[in-house]
Amino acid sequence: MLTWCDIGVNIFSSQFDTDRQAVIKRAANAGVRQLILIGSDIAESQLNISFCQQNTGCYTTAGVHPHQAANVKSGWLDDLTLMLTKPNVIAVGECGLDFNRDFSPRPVQQQVFAEQLQLAVCTNKPVYLHERDAFDTQLAMLKEQPKITGVAHCFTGDSVQLKAWLDLGLYIGITGWLCDERRGDVLRHALQYIPLDRLLLETDAPYLLPRNLTPKPASRCNEPAFLVHIANTVATLRQLELSDIARITVANSKELFKLNNSLLAVEA
Repeated sequence: MLTWCDIGVNIFSSQFDTDRQAVIKRAANAGVRQLILIGSDIAESQLNISFCQQNTGCYTTAGVHPHQAANVKSGWLDDLTLMLTKPNVIAVGECGLDFNRDFSPRPVQQQVFAEQLQLAVCTNKPVYLHERDAFDTQLAMLKEQPKITGVAHCFTGDSVQLKAWLDLGLYIGITGWLCDERRGDVLRHALQYIPLDRLLLETDAPYLLPRNLTPKPASRCNEPAFLVHIANTVATLRQLELSDIARITVANSKELFKLNNSLLAVEA
């Protein structure tokens, strides 16, 4: 069985409340032996850290999503700085800008994002980046921090945006958006231009269930076990063997996030 790393799992989504451990077991049994959990605020980041302490093969980001930027409390940056010293905390984020929904005022988003970028540089951690309808502003802010490394999480952009992220040295996270025949054409085109040494795979579970997955789960929830379906689509479009995609993306995950060799346990 091939071994995979899913770099994007929202394990504390309410959609997983009834079967969180079962989701982990199904992932491991599908060969998805390393998971990166996504922290969207201080509280969720702390939950993720505790979960990683109890589940080998799990790692987490820690940070504040732009939707949550207006909700940060006094001392949040100190709390985040401390979290980044914990074992298995491998990146700052999910952070960035979202000018589509504007759940937080844009100036607040930019301030919270800027502070996290500076923290990433100071702690030598990669950033786990969110961007929606804020490309120009986010690109300008990233260019102000030339030592930044990280991943464009859930990339759905075109080849022009792709080139800009690649020029910054970022890795590119590909999700099941690639499997959507209604919305995925632009991404499928851009996929051809992603250098293999910058390619990462993620489900963004429980979101973005691949549209062409059959049979679909009764819950309609995406989960890490379905990462292999996304990988198959990538392999087909890039005309590569599935084993090559596994080897390359796992190596890239380890390189960017400095993962150790611990794996989720597979049950007999």
